[in-house]
Amino acid sequence: MNSYAYRTTGLAIKALSSFLRAKVRVHGEENLPSGALIFVINHFTRIETLLMPYHIHRLIRMPVWSLAAPELFKGALGTFLDHVGAVSTKNPDRDKLIVRSLLTGDAAWIIFPEGRMVKNRKIIEKGQFAISFAGGRHAPHTGAASLALRTEFYRRRLAEMQHSNPEEVKRLLDRLHIEAIEPVLEKKTFIIPVNITYYPIRARENLLSVLAARFVGNLPERAIEELMTEGTMLLFGVDVDIRFGAPIAVAPYLRSRVIEKDIGAVRPIDFDEPIPSIQAMRRAALRLMKQYMTAIYDMTTVNFDHLFAAMIRERPVDRIAEADLLRRVVYVIACGMKKAGVHRHGTLEESPFHLLTDDRHHRYRDFIELAEEKGVVQKEGGFLIRNRARFDSVFDFHRVRIDNPVAVMANEIEPLTRLLKRIRRAAWLPRFWVRRRLSRMLIGEALAEFDNDYRCHFLAKECKPVGIGTPLLVRGKFRGTGVLLIHGYMAAPAEVRELALFLGGLGYWVYTPRLRGHGTAPEDLAQRSYMEWIESVERGYAVISGICKNVVVGGFSTGAGLALDLATRVRQINAVFAVAPPLRLQHMSSRFVPAVDAWNRIMKRARMDGAQMAFVENRPENPHINYLRNPVAGVREIERLMESVEERLPDLTIPALVVQASDDPVVDPKGSRRIFDLLGSEDKRYLLFHFDRHGILLGPQSNIVHRSIADFIQSVERK
Repeated sequence: MNSYAYRTTGLAIKALSSFLRAKVRVHGEENLPSGALIFVINHFTRIETLLMPYHIHRLIRMPVWSLAAPELFKGALGTFLDHVGAVSTKNPDRDKLIVRSLLTGDAAWIIFPEGRMVKNRKIIEKGQFAISFAGGRHAPHTGAASLALRTEFYRRRLAEMQHSNPEEVKRLLDRLHIEAIEPVLEKKTFIIPVNITYYPIRARENLLSVLAARFVGNLPERAIEELMTEGTMLLFGVDVDIRFGAPIAVAPYLRSRVIEKDIGAVRPIDFDEPIPSIQAMRRAALRLMKQYMTAIYDMTTVNFDHLFAAMIRERPVDRIAEADLLRRVVYVIACGMKKAGVHRHGTLEESPFHLLTDDRHHRYRDFIELAEEKGVVQKEGGFLIRNRARFDSVFDFHRVRIDNPVAVMANEIEPLTRLLKRIRRAAWLPRFWVRRRLSRMLIGEALAEFDNDYRCHFLAKECKPVGIGTPLLVRGKFRGTGVLLIHGYMAAPAEVRELALFLGGLGYWVYTPRLRGHGTAPEDLAQRSYMEWIESVERGYAVISGICKNVVVGGFSTGAGLALDLATRVRQINAVFAVAPPLRLQHMSSRFVPAVDAWNRIMKRARMDGAQMAFVENRPENPHINYLRNPVAGVREIERLMESVEERLPDLTIPALVVQASDDPVVDPKGSRRIFDLLGSEDKRYLLFHFDRHGILLGPQSNIVHRSIADFIQSVERK
């Protein structure tokens, strides 16, 4: 191998990464042992041929050679592949070269056991590994397993005969061009399964395909497809997750009486000579192949596209409600993926409940636009009409990534049998069962989350009793309308409990979630962002919308701002009420926040953390509920939340109620009036109560406010 060319490859990849938009994430580096290593890797694109030798070399710091298709060894590309250690699969000395370099440790090897690119990702047929390609199907190749076994066979043979038959040892070393036996005996042979998963998979015309068509002309369909698919990945952005699995020791597969007998045979054994244990070796290679193929595909990095594609394929009906589809996918993510033990793409580590609100990250939108474009589904109102033939028909192998990428996505997770079982179960369950099971699960998770946060941030003199911060579900008499009720800043669900119980007494289901950072300690709140509060609200919406057909959302103070935020994003919400929404704050402590925040930033830059002011004093109306210290960072988060909400208020068209105290010492009534004026709703009401306190949902005459909110909800129901 030409080391200069190898270094040049690394420099080229680094240079390309400056303008290519592929993001490579490597997992499992700790699994890489020292020794003779064969890396077996799934093969979906040409990208792997260049990418993997570079990344593996960077990790193990030794030469990495690979097998490549003979048609690649032409012209400049062929010269380059020769220089960087690629060997044609048709090279007559291929096996001897591989075994020798593994015995001596001269190089590690990359082998693609599928034998070719599997563009349709179809590698399972009737529960068995079967690689689909343009000419039909074949079993995965056992070449990597056979070469690993042959390597370890000769290593064991050399060790066993080192003293008993030195002539045979010398003969073998000469035949294999090995100078010394000591380095050979120090090593062990391992197979390292590797999985590469790409997300998202999209194919479209791009700079590479356009330039190739213009300057080359008459490109074959296969080349056009590869440029469109792989060029789009590189130029428009793709996440590449590379996972190294646990090393598979090869030596145990030689534990057979007939193989052991050949290892210790006194007679000379040449490299390609048929030996009595050849059938046993083949059986061992087959077992080894099945183990590493299973390991490769068990490491698939599951993403949103996989789940959407599989759920559409597995639904037993062709007319699929979009809201129901999304709830089933969320159910799988929330309830099934941990139990399935699969690896998740980074986006699935985030909360998935935005799928039930506004899909703000466009995970579903981007997928469904592709599915529509390829004819997999057709939209009709809030329903998808599935074209089952797009999953069942056979497509041209070399165009499948362009013509039917959704089937490719669904195929990719077929080997993940535990996950697929849970997707199928979720696809077939009755709708009401999925909704209620998800709600129960989320309530349980919310309680466990609070318990964990409370224990982690417990302060004996500051933390309130556990009951103050516990999320509350008030069971109603009817499932027609449910209320999502959100507490305010520095408070907890107990702040809105009286209203929740009042509405529950009228027959409504009410759920009051706990916003992250609340009901515990100020230090917990200081590290939270308003986006975490939004995620808490979205989980709450998933709970109540799973129980009741219609949802009214409301909140107090910052909770009112969060209620308005949700109502501007979720079309399924029927009405919204906001009690003392904080567009403008007038409490004395909040006025100092901008100056304190600026001071803290200056001190942080100066690395004088001890001089920062993380909290200001708070004198709440309800000290049995609210924190006594106000995190400066938290007030900034309220401002960011309300800035985001204010610009979207004209888009809110559902019935709305704004409630305010005329002499509120915390929230400026002019701010709540401004919110009311900005609302785009035709049916909107502004109620001003002549109270001189902020917390008007508690204390004297709060029952009047409760009754007004109930009247509003009942009026919405009557429409």
